Amino acid sequence: MDDRLLDATVEVLAEHGHAGLTLERVAERVGRSRVTLWRQQVTPEALVDGLLARLTRDYRDAMWPALAEAGSGVERLTTALRALCEVAEQHLHLLGASDDVFDRAAQRMRDITGQTFSFVDPFTAAVRAGVADGTLRSGDIPPDDAGAAAFATTCWGYVHLRRRLGWSAERASRATVAHALAALCA
Repeated sequence: MDDRLLDATVEVLAEHGHAGLTLERVAERVGRSRVTLWRQQVTPEALVDGLLARLTRDYRDAMWPALAEAGSGVERLTTALRALCEVAEQHLHLLGASDDVFDRAAQRMRDITGQTFSFVDPFTAAVRAGVADGTLRSGDIPPDDAGAAAFATTCWGYVHLRRRLGWSAERASRATVAHALAALCA
């Protein structure tokens, strides 16, 4: 999928939301006609699919250090949480348009590869490692649930603070990461 089309799709989503995503609006942004896009088999669904692919790629690249780095569980979790905020910033308009974006991207990966893909895995792995090494605690909550909660509260808290409250990226990242870590630090 052409990056110009995807960038135009992001602009349309930012301005009109998911319900307002039309080929006419995207075509207008890139200086093409709707018919030209249609002949190229571009559909609103294909545009969203392209955005989901971009999100998945950026997420994978951002999470690699958290998965590969040595260190304590709390260090790995901190790296993952900060990377999540960076990815959320890159894809803020897509995440702000729908709260099922990660579910849809995971389903897309399952459809393409036939394998299960979970955006939460880096967080559950870090929490499990932190509980094992004593740098994190999950209390009465199973570590996998604590990792999923750290992902969700950080991601969606960040999106809300940025889009609804107008916080800066730095302020939203600092607050959501600190909140997630405070809940888990031993």
